[in-house]
Amino acid sequence: MKKSGGIQVITFLFSSSLQVYSCSADGTVRLWDFIDGILIKIFTIGYPIFSLYVSEKHAGVIFIIIPMASNKHDESCQLVAVHLPKVPEQEVEARELSAVLCKISTNPGSTAVGQGGEYIASVKDLGLMVYFFRTQKMQRFSLKATDKKGAKNAFTCVACHPKWDCIATGHEDGKIRLWRNFSQKKEYTYSTQHWHHDAVNTLCFTPEGMHLLSGGLESVLVQWHCEEVNKKDFLPRLGGPISHICVSPDGQMYSTSHTDNKINIIHCSLKLSAVIQGLVKGNVWTDLMIDSRTRALVMNGRPGHLQFYSLQQDKQLYSLDIVQQEYINQKGLDQFDVVKAAFNVKGTWLATVEEKGHCASSDLEFSLKLWGYNEQAQSFELNTTITAAHQDRITSLCFSPSTETTMLVTTALDGQFKVWLLGADSEKEQASWSCDYVGSYHGLQPTNCCFSSDGSLLAVSFKEVVTVWSSDTWGLQTTLCQPPGSIRELCFGRLSCSKYLLGTTTNNLYCWNLLTCSLEWSTPVDVCLLRSDPLSENVAAFCIHSGDTDLFVFRPSEPRPLFTQKAVCGGKVQRCVFAPREEPLDSCDERFQWLNRSRLYFLTEQMELLTFSTRVEDERILNSRKQLLVDDSVAVTPFYLLLGKHRQQQEEKQSSVVSQVADRAQLPQASVAVKELLHTPAHVLPAASFLCSMFVNSLLISKAGSREGKEPSEQDMDSEKEEDESEEEMETHDSQQEVRTQGSVEEAPLPLSKAEEKELRRVRKTDFSWVTSLTSS
Repeated sequence: MKKSGGIQVITFLFSSSLQVYSCSADGTVRLWDFIDGILIKIFTIGYPIFSLYVSEKHAGVIFIIIPMASNKHDESCQLVAVHLPKVPEQEVEARELSAVLCKISTNPGSTAVGQGGEYIASVKDLGLMVYFFRTQKMQRFSLKATDKKGAKNAFTCVACHPKWDCIATGHEDGKIRLWRNFSQKKEYTYSTQHWHHDAVNTLCFTPEGMHLLSGGLESVLVQWHCEEVNKKDFLPRLGGPISHICVSPDGQMYSTSHTDNKINIIHCSLKLSAVIQGLVKGNVWTDLMIDSRTRALVMNGRPGHLQFYSLQQDKQLYSLDIVQQEYINQKGLDQFDVVKAAFNVKGTWLATVEEKGHCASSDLEFSLKLWGYNEQAQSFELNTTITAAHQDRITSLCFSPSTETTMLVTTALDGQFKVWLLGADSEKEQASWSCDYVGSYHGLQPTNCCFSSDGSLLAVSFKEVVTVWSSDTWGLQTTLCQPPGSIRELCFGRLSCSKYLLGTTTNNLYCWNLLTCSLEWSTPVDVCLLRSDPLSENVAAFCIHSGDTDLFVFRPSEPRPLFTQKAVCGGKVQRCVFAPREEPLDSCDERFQWLNRSRLYFLTEQMELLTFSTRVEDERILNSRKQLLVDDSVAVTPFYLLLGKHRQQQEEKQSSVVSQVADRAQLPQASVAVKELLHTPAHVLPAASFLCSMFVNSLLISKAGSREGKEPSEQDMDSEKEEDESEEEMETHDSQQEVRTQGSVEEAPLPLSKAEEKELRRVRKTDFSWVTSLTSS
């Protein structure tokens, strides 16, 4: 599961609008045909690559940012030019590197190519470097750490004007500086524009240079008019902070990338055209949940929202606004966010806890909200808001799985757990919630709560003591104690293991038998997450070991694990959930039988959502994505795929008439013309009109082969015709053939009637070239 390196930057080729370069931290640059999704070539560099740039005036050369080779411990990087070798192999090493700039930033937005490749500019800290390719000279410009007003002058990004000698730089204080006459060390000038209240994250000029686009923490796209300095346009409320901006080659469309894993497609008139939203990245306070109605994964999304993400379609279905307040993108500002959430078993009710007061300087504010599902609106609507549900922060909440009553339990640091019941208001004829019971245990603070699979028992942990309550009478049934250490996780067993209760502490995992009220078994392991599968007896435990997270899947009835996976990810797993399958898997390896009914998803610290799949699922995915079969010895090109599809259709057609083509000559194999056409790169081939005759001739059947193939069928046709034709036509046909065999050229042809001429035209369609063999004999 460890990855060699993710894609860092993707950039288009100037020579082809259908191909892109991508670079990766694994030290490779890959050339793609993005229309057909075909990998054309792999260039191995040998160093981790942080960014990539191409220039219109430097054909066959790319510029990449790699670490400084002199000192591995130094975090500084260098910009190098890579000469790409022109060889037919798909994988090739590119070792011809030449340094351009040293000690630059790894941020892709901190370096830009200017004026079609005349120069390249890079910023880092308080310095601006400009390298001119024609003179091979570099100019350095620097700013003071702060000016008289205390502004932060550090550079954050750079962009170069496509037509003019102008460089735009963004800064930490939100200012934009436009540099001119920078080819002269002492005669350079710059002007300052200011709108952003925080750091400028990205800058981009339009292709004609009429506008400059900027974005930052405010999530507002700003369009500056280059000819009218003080004129600017805005497109606000685009989502998360803007991290990147790019413009289409014709300048008609803009694209903004955001820190919350979102891409906006915007028309040049600043109208939003499309939104591509992936799994929203950010703080995950809630557990991972599965909505039983849509089978969607539910978790924190945008600030103050819950996102409903389809695991089957790999896209966001919709976002539910919980806080219902406009979020202000500003560092250090304490705002409401969703910290707890839970669904009932039917998916008709949703309970959320929103909280403000994460900062030490602000007071704690929180509220409990209950949302009912509206069938007509096909969405959740707010039903009840409880502003004083507890006197202190809510630590956990859960719904009862019982279908008879709708019951919610909350625990808080005020030392109480409360039971909330759904009732009906006779006057308003609308469901409402009320507190039914308040419980406590010796003044201790409750931390976790969970119901048994049938809803008859409620387990609440008070530091190192686990209490078990009856949901009918709310009487305390028993208490379960263990060595000192606060309980971090509580979990009931399912199905045949429903009599077991699992609990975790910092260093141990415990399993109690509720029938005997005694400890069944325990093991010394640091469990950070514990989740039970609602459709089986299996329980997943994520454990921290040597900085990595290990996974153990077991049944409470026996401590031996059914499945073990070491180092499923680096660092700690934040959240996990079992997602029920639509259809259980029938055939599965014994090692992966725990995945038959449900699928385990878990979220890492890097906000990566990972899962386990069986071999059957992998084969099913491969078969669904399988396209045309291509020989390994032939280069994969769109033309070859088209030709391969044509040949596949021909083979299917021939297989249906095997009896008719059994004696035919086969098409020529390993044609030189076809090999040359398929192995030669498309951009070096002559015009198609020049290759047409050569390519078609290579596919034609030879004359000898055609004669041998046609002779048996033509003889059969002659025999059938002779049976149907009259005796007079046969005599005329024989006399004509006899004259031809004698080779007489002086004898004039016999006159034919109109009926004979008509019949002769029909017979002429048959090839009689085989008769020439009699002449040679």
